[in-house]
Amino acid sequence: MSPLSPASAQAIARLRAYVPPPTLYQTLPTSRRAAVLLLLFADRRGDLRVVLTVRSAMLKTFAGHVAFPGGKADSPHETPAQTARREAFEEIGLPLEPLPHSFTIEHLAELPLSLAATNLGVRPCVALLNSPTGGNYEPLVPRLDPNEVQSVFAVPLERFLRVRYGADGERVDPESVDGVPWYTGSWVPWNGSKWKMNEFQAPVWSSSSLTRHRVWGMTARILIDAARIAYGRDPEFSFVDRVGDEDMIKILLDKGEMGKEKDRAESSMIYNKAQLARVKKREENL
Repeated sequence: MSPLSPASAQAIARLRAYVPPPTLYQTLPTSRRAAVLLLLFADRRGDLRVVLTVRSAMLKTFAGHVAFPGGKADSPHETPAQTARREAFEEIGLPLEPLPHSFTIEHLAELPLSLAATNLGVRPCVALLNSPTGGNYEPLVPRLDPNEVQSVFAVPLERFLRVRYGADGERVDPESVDGVPWYTGSWVPWNGSKWKMNEFQAPVWSSSSLTRHRVWGMTARILIDAARIAYGRDPEFSFVDRVGDEDMIKILLDKGEMGKEKDRAESSMIYNKAQLARVKKREENL
């Protein structure tokens, strides 16, 4: 297992102990269910980092946006954890069990549903990737599906509670390099409620070159929720006090605004066959 710093070990313990409130997930139509994977791992200093992706520019929705590995449920019997792991396998090549080279994945917690702009109920699944090589993750190189994912990167989870990113022990504060602030936010109305629009400009270094990725919307909200639970403290900026959007989803569900999508059996059959072909091809390449 990768060595965790004391703060990281406490964060993992809090996530393991977290018990989410009752969820509406199973009451939603299958077409409205989705799950994402918050995959954590310890870096060389033992700090927890979370894996994020940049969606392919070829996608019809949210092209080029930062997101978690994840997607819609395939069947009414698929659990959120199964959906999240399957999608992570398809998008970034994270192997299903058993993992190679004695790596293991521990599922830590599921968070309350978040509401996507496409009216999906999204169940965040938090998991810890354990390395048998003392923090060396090179044997588990991502295999990206270019049709879905443009790139993958990681950010320290604890930073999503801060107004400033700061130095990380190896690099200087990125704001001192390009002048771009780590965090900005504003309150906006949404579905009859006040919702906080949080934006983070995630720094990604390649040698001495700095690139920024905009993390915002539902993805940013889930990261803040996960960080609050893990580190046991509130963020340095104003925030929505509740975790997730179960109450908002309940209102929409009661209004009939999260009903089944139109029946597209033929399209679904073609889609499922394509999915099976992609999975088979990936398994052959592992």
